[in-house]
Amino acid sequence: MVSRINDIAGLGRRAFGLAAGGLLAFALLAGPAAAQSPATVVFAAASMKTALDEIDTLYTKETGNTVTVSYAASSALAKQIEQGAPADVFVSADIPWMNYVADKGLIVPDSRVDLLGNELVLIAAAPTSEKVDIGPGVPLAAKVGDGKIATGDVAAVPAGKYAKAALEKLGVWKDVEPKIAGAENVRVALGLVARGEAKYGIVYATDAKSEPKVAVIGTFPETSHPPIIYPAAITKAATNPDVAAYFAFLKTPKAAKIFESQGFTVKVH
Repeated sequence: MVSRINDIAGLGRRAFGLAAGGLLAFALLAGPAAAQSPATVVFAAASMKTALDEIDTLYTKETGNTVTVSYAASSALAKQIEQGAPADVFVSADIPWMNYVADKGLIVPDSRVDLLGNELVLIAAAPTSEKVDIGPGVPLAAKVGDGKIATGDVAAVPAGKYAKAALEKLGVWKDVEPKIAGAENVRVALGLVARGEAKYGIVYATDAKSEPKVAVIGTFPETSHPPIIYPAAITKAATNPDVAAYFAFLKTPKAAKIFESQGFTVKVH
């Protein structure tokens, strides 16, 4: 009986040793993950999704740091930041919405850079052989007929604001306005054309490049609208210790190569 008890006790000690060893191994494996910084939170214009997703994947692969991105219209993101949404980085598709958060003291002024440029294009569902020579007096209203022209909300979304400015400059806004289908962001407008729910769309060149179901049928002259600039900045509320490293990565040649492959013009190197 004594021997049996000793055997049981021995088994118990061995089991405890194995369990302790297992817990130690788990602690060693879990240690780095537990110590890892939380994800850097980025608020970025919807038109950046394809390129930025690729850049963030590369950044995580090289650094081990993670990124969470909220994509939407710059107007919506700026309002969310104003209301206290926890963003570390903001990338806007136009200067006015970055100015909006800057004027409210919500970004780190010295961090602000003009990161990217873009073009404004007219698209239709692919395949199509249609081409539109976009210039003063272009008969877009006649060409679209009973259809719609999808773009961002012309009152707030940068793509829509650029579109309205271009159409006004070309002298056709009054004719085209009833045909406009304003969307909550430019990627929603892109989808309307891709699905055949709108005959035309006015989006960024990078959006058109990201969607094989649409084709560019015309390019708006640069002089027809304000320069399309994507400013980026670190927010005043940023607390993530990795935010500076992430922001610096956006300005590296590796990131520039990806941005350029998606059709952006890189403003910083």
